[in-house]
Amino acid sequence: MSASASILLVDDDQHLADSMAQWLREMSNHVETAGTLTAAKAALKKQKFDLVITDLRLGADDGFDLIGYTKKQYPDTSVLVITGYATPDTAVQAVRAGAFDLLTKPLIDDELTLAIERAVEQRKIAQENETLRLQLDRRSGMENILSHDYRMLKVFDVIDSVADARASILITGENGTGKSMIARAIHARSSRRNGPFVEVACGALPDTLLESELFGHVSGAFTGANHDKPGKFDMADGGTLFLDEIATATPAMQVKLLRVLQEFKFEPLGGNETHSVDTRVILATNEDLTGAVTSGAFRQDLYYRINVVNIVLPPLRERPGDVTLLVDHFLTEAAESCGREIEGFDREAIAALQSYGWPGNVRQLENIVERAVLLGRGSILTVEDLPPEVTGRTSDVAFSSPTTNPTNRVNHAIGQVDGKTLREALEVPEREIILQSLRCHHWNRAATADALDINRTTLYKKMKRLGLDDPRLQYAN
Repeated sequence: MSASASILLVDDDQHLADSMAQWLREMSNHVETAGTLTAAKAALKKQKFDLVITDLRLGADDGFDLIGYTKKQYPDTSVLVITGYATPDTAVQAVRAGAFDLLTKPLIDDELTLAIERAVEQRKIAQENETLRLQLDRRSGMENILSHDYRMLKVFDVIDSVADARASILITGENGTGKSMIARAIHARSSRRNGPFVEVACGALPDTLLESELFGHVSGAFTGANHDKPGKFDMADGGTLFLDEIATATPAMQVKLLRVLQEFKFEPLGGNETHSVDTRVILATNEDLTGAVTSGAFRQDLYYRINVVNIVLPPLRERPGDVTLLVDHFLTEAAESCGREIEGFDREAIAALQSYGWPGNVRQLENIVERAVLLGRGSILTVEDLPPEVTGRTSDVAFSSPTTNPTNRVNHAIGQVDGKTLREALEVPEREIILQSLRCHHWNRAATADALDINRTTLYKKMKRLGLDDPRLQYAN
């Protein structure tokens, strides 16, 4: 046996219990014995055991009662059942009750040794997982940032270190790596957590609108400015302002940003009054700012101002160990949101997910899991429920499949295409996907657009074209 264990041996046959206990002690284990359910409970209260080995027949007592008691009161202790009256049903019942494994008498030494080693190893893994869970729970504001990767764990440590710093923070990483979530975590960990968190997607606004959005404007500053409007810097006073896609800022806007980041003072568009704010600024980009500085597209002085602390988020393809962790999280969320009973992905589907390159990173993974939950036909999701870019299939017809037979699926798809243009043939599955997502999100169009990774305008146009803008659909089964 590779490591010693603390074992409680429970058997009403005292001679057999003493003999087995002596053999286990010779293998460097600490062993206590008990002959009844009462004695076993007393021993468990007295000291902590790694493993309980018990017979199912304990005189007038029932070993199943000990299994249930141990799992409820001492969940960290594994239970191994040994019996001379085992049937397949008995084994199933024992495992369901909480036993790790069941062995039948007469025992084979190697079989018992292996079972003990497996039980102790499982207990160690469970303890490690619980330790990790507690570490994650202690990270207030980072509950939804799931990772076992050492680089992400270092990011968590950096967040703890800089959360209360006034200095600007630059978050870099590919699209979909979670830059916004990291910015929110920094805010939640800081003393500003009770203040506002304001997010601005700089790349979504032209320069003139971006200036008004950030600094506000006075009445008459431009056509349509009928009243004074506060900017995001004002709105984030006492809190955090997150500027995403900062690399898209024009040279003129970069000059204005440099001043406000240096002095935390600015004038609204069209105004002369100087505003002073106490705003913590976090910035993010998916572009190489160093190269932009070299090419002259990004001001060097602004780069040094915002790059006081740089948090680099690794892409998902470089941390494949996180895929299953994230899949489980997204699967639970999607199944609950859609009201479906989903057990999980099968091994082949998990293997496909782990081997995929994830150009869209965590956001793409979340969308694909939600899609699988929406379109999956059974409680176990398979590769047929994954899109073709993940599985390598040349076409994806699972969503319109009347059968699980691959040949029939292809024939069914060909039958649907026959006599139709490509656009007409794709309308049926496209309508079904959008309809299912709308229902899953209770007809919230913004949430549906985000889940499908399209903008709202595109969603509205598709709904109108596919006849999904009829209000009566919301009340249909």
